[in-house]
Amino acid sequence: MLELMPNTLGYPLLSLLIFIPIAGAIVLLAVRNAAAARWIALVVSLVEIGLCIPLLANFNSGTANMQFGESMSWISDWNINYRIGVDGISILFVALTTLLTTISIMVSWTAVQDRVREFMVAMLFLESAMIGVFAALDLFLFYIFWEAMLIPMYLLIGVWGGPNRLYAAVKFFLYTLVGSVLMLVAILAVYFTAGGTFDVLALMNYKFGHDFQLWAFAAFFAAFAVKVPMFPFHTWLPDAHVEAPTAGSIILAGILIKMGAYGFLRFSLPFFPDATIFFTPAIMILSVVAIIYGAYMAFAQTDFKKLIAYSSVSHMGFVTLGIFALNSQGLEGGLLQMINHGVSTGALFLAVGVIYERTHTRLLADYGGIAAKVPVYATFLMIITLSSIGLPGTNGFIGEFTIILGAFKHKVIYAVIASLGIILGAGYMLWLYQRVAFGKVTNPHNEHLSDMNLREVVAALPLVILVFAIGLYPNAAFQVMHASTEHLIQHMQAKAQTLPAVAQAVGALTGH
Repeated sequence: MLELMPNTLGYPLLSLLIFIPIAGAIVLLAVRNAAAARWIALVVSLVEIGLCIPLLANFNSGTANMQFGESMSWISDWNINYRIGVDGISILFVALTTLLTTISIMVSWTAVQDRVREFMVAMLFLESAMIGVFAALDLFLFYIFWEAMLIPMYLLIGVWGGPNRLYAAVKFFLYTLVGSVLMLVAILAVYFTAGGTFDVLALMNYKFGHDFQLWAFAAFFAAFAVKVPMFPFHTWLPDAHVEAPTAGSIILAGILIKMGAYGFLRFSLPFFPDATIFFTPAIMILSVVAIIYGAYMAFAQTDFKKLIAYSSVSHMGFVTLGIFALNSQGLEGGLLQMINHGVSTGALFLAVGVIYERTHTRLLADYGGIAAKVPVYATFLMIITLSSIGLPGTNGFIGEFTIILGAFKHKVIYAVIASLGIILGAGYMLWLYQRVAFGKVTNPHNEHLSDMNLREVVAALPLVILVFAIGLYPNAAFQVMHASTEHLIQHMQAKAQTLPAVAQAVGALTGH
């Protein structure tokens, strides 16, 4: 049974991570100067990164228990508590959130000229809500943070987006809201069925009936599948990415779409193991369809951003394939690939933003031969391209390799189809790079492009470092998550004993 280990640091580290961005946003409301607003937001985001240092340094990777725990009564009549903590599944996402928020603020330094203060307020509120989602250990609190993310992201797309920003923002909001409403119904059903508790750790150990699990899993699935987004619930994503500002695309690809997969790991699998086994074949099929479909659609794109958006559909198919392989290799590979995708795809959207600021076009036909004009940019784009296709030595390789291994142990056919997706991914990404960087300069406007400046290099450098750090020494990440993923597998096996047939299936899938 998992426990919430008390915070022994002497200060509420997780609460500081959650509420300092809100405090910064409140301060910004009194600021009128755009330059001051940028600097205040950047300083707040850097403070958040600084707070992640003791978080990672004091994390005990040898236990699956929740660490840095904080708990206090909030709405006592309904048994709602402010309960937060992190484990090996969530801690890496907290750190990645703080990093990508800082990078997003830096790349927006000159790209956002209108309503700068309001833009930075939205960014800081979004950071607070995202960290809250990963730290919440009360279902009601989790839902509050989950819904709170929608508002600033809706504003980022709808106010600072492209020509069709209102259509994309409304589509994003409606898709996610419908899924969230269904999840709220399931949360309330879980609350009353389990005797009136929203405590995530207590609910993990409650044995729900088989029929209840089936429909509750389906309701949670509606919210998480839209957020991932899984095929065929993905159609909001390309529009949102194309119309969002660069910062919005980085956060959307790097963090927000990971929350659907995180929800599967944190709630669906441990709460509803019987239903997980029941729905696994369908989800595995949807995952491999997404891998091939996303890659196929990426080949057809002429817009730089839209190509990357469809590549995200394909890459997130790998993530759900790994998670629902339900073995240690698949789970850890899927979890690592969520981090990898945040790094590589966040960097790709950064690259789009950098070149768009100079050319004011995202059409691939308007590029060509720019490597000779902007060699630093071309080098950065090449590194991230190789990361995205999973070249050995980069972060993408080890994530995809372990997912394929987990899928192979689950069912060979899924691993074979996913392997085809890797080949297709290499094809469209190398084709993308060839069209953008190589050949002759076909557009005269590109003859005098300026290369990446110091601010842009500083923003991109941490992502480049992570590409090689994870690729060359993935064990650092695996050590953090291993105890939690192993406990999740064992926990599912133990809870599924309520149905012998399901228990046998879990044993076959996990190798126990």
